[in-house]
Amino acid sequence: MTPQLDFIGIVVSDMAASVGFYRRLGLDFPEGAENEQHVEATITGGMRVAFDTEAVVTSFHPDWQPPTSAGRTALAFRCAEPAEVDRVFTELVDAGYHGELKPWDAVWGQRYASIKDPDGNGVDLYAPLPATE
Repeated sequence: MTPQLDFIGIVVSDMAASVGFYRRLGLDFPEGAENEQHVEATITGGMRVAFDTEAVVTSFHPDWQPPTSAGRTALAFRCAEPAEVDRVFTELVDAGYHGELKPWDAVWGQRYASIKDPDGNGVDLYAPLPATE
């Protein structure tokens, strides 16, 4: 068997804050997930996104330490159209999340923006730009 990406795990400092943030982006966590130590949401194609609290991770990896600087990973959420990138970005910033890069038209043909989740992870929003002739 060839390994297949099946699961994206994110260690979170505050489960309720993280679940609330990602629910705003459409991830469907079960009711009460904000009170759990491990939660999963199934996304397109059966892939799972899971959150574990720092306490869960240190229970099996006692020497684990949270990173002290920004990470090198970002999740990217496709939006239906460029205007949705702007709308979702504005809604998240208005809800108190840090807008890292305001929406712009990227040279690679997408409306793009970046925001930080409650733990400082990069979350990108994008949508294809209409073709120009």
